[in-house]
Amino acid sequence: MSEMSSILDGLKIKLDQLECHFTWGVEKDEVAIADLVIRLEEQAKLDLGREEGAARAQCSLGFVKFLLDRKEEALAHLLNSETLIKENLGDNCDKTLIVTYGNFAWVYYHMKNYTECESYLKKLQKINETFPTEFSSVPEVLGEKGWAYLKFSHKYYDRAVEVFQKAVELDPENREWNAGYAIALYRTETGTHTESCTVDSPAIKQLRKAIDINPDDDVLRVLLGLKLLSLSKSLMNDSEKLVEKALNGSPEHPHVMRYVVIFFRDQGHVDRSIALLMKALERSPNSSFIHHQLAMCYKTKKINLQKEKRRKVEIDEARDQLIYYLEKATSQKDSFLSAMCELALQYGERRDLLKAEELFDKTLKTAKEKNEHLQVVHFYYAQFQLYCNRREDLAILHYQECLTMAPQTIDGTKSAQKLMNIAKRRIKVNPNDWKASEIMGLVYQHKSEMFQSNSDISGNEENDEFLSNLCELMSL
Repeated sequence: MSEMSSILDGLKIKLDQLECHFTWGVEKDEVAIADLVIRLEEQAKLDLGREEGAARAQCSLGFVKFLLDRKEEALAHLLNSETLIKENLGDNCDKTLIVTYGNFAWVYYHMKNYTECESYLKKLQKINETFPTEFSSVPEVLGEKGWAYLKFSHKYYDRAVEVFQKAVELDPENREWNAGYAIALYRTETGTHTESCTVDSPAIKQLRKAIDINPDDDVLRVLLGLKLLSLSKSLMNDSEKLVEKALNGSPEHPHVMRYVVIFFRDQGHVDRSIALLMKALERSPNSSFIHHQLAMCYKTKKINLQKEKRRKVEIDEARDQLIYYLEKATSQKDSFLSAMCELALQYGERRDLLKAEELFDKTLKTAKEKNEHLQVVHFYYAQFQLYCNRREDLAILHYQECLTMAPQTIDGTKSAQKLMNIAKRRIKVNPNDWKASEIMGLVYQHKSEMFQSNSDISGNEENDEFLSNLCELMSL
């Protein structure tokens, strides 16, 4: 082995022991890079008056730009992160610089600038001598790691919970780690029908604690309001007070507005939601999230017009707007599978069946390749086959796939509802229909712990729709 090879091997061993984005197991193919860049840039601008958030966004941008093979830009973002940390914390910034310096070392290593790489490794060694603790047990490092997991992909939410929990145990009164822990718990609970989702669930307890520590955090306040409303309509008054207080306290905060939009839309105030979103769109014209939420508003308008038996031209206009914003959302984020499914279904309603089938084929293929959102795709495809293509046999097949994959999720529960409706209708026509009996058997096999009789399967579709809306808010 040559001397240079030995030196590089030694550097690599040291780099692998660092705590930074490069060693946290973040995989490029699990991250929607283009959308993440938009969100991180928005975060950096949003938190200019709150240096710790802006510094965190700049540090993450450094890593993301490296993934895009834009190493000079990566260094510029990391320099911004270092500057913000030093300006904010002064002489007490060493522990907060650990992640940024780790990223610096890795980027310089990949640029083959081994002198600078070694320089940052020495800086980290000096910090470690001042704070003789494993970097993996430093609260500041754990906090940065937790926020990275929250921001980069829904696949990392469980990891975020674990990391933030440890950070809070080490630093119980820190507002940043308590807020991150609350949001991580909120996201892992949202979208499931489990016994933990109660008024004293871990997420609700932690949201209340985090708000007590930082009463000015209106994002947490509106999250608590939505969480309470998702559990029971009887908590409406409490939810309304929290949401209104959050909106009054932070009327221009984009993250607050995003959640408030869901609340108003669920309460029937669709036009108010659209107005808020259009205002947000002026600030973030390339946000796939905002375009998607506008699409969901027009979906609600379309459904309301259909219920009111309004003129076909009005319904078609609402659908056209829905399709327009879905196309915008999916063009800006090509991995937005749930939006792609909704778009395909709307094509089907508009009788563009070939276009719908092509998009469903693409979405199903992508979901299988990425091994994510496959259950959602099966549910939407079943809806398309049942209501647009009039192929009940194919609808049953995909509802069954959806149910079998994860019975206790929202889509699993809705698939059980659809299957039971189909089975009951078939038995009404033919009491000896073996297929209907087979369907009921499958539903009971997967739902026996959640439902005790046929009538229980009907569930609460309005509440499920509300929870489905909340599931889209995973990109804060």
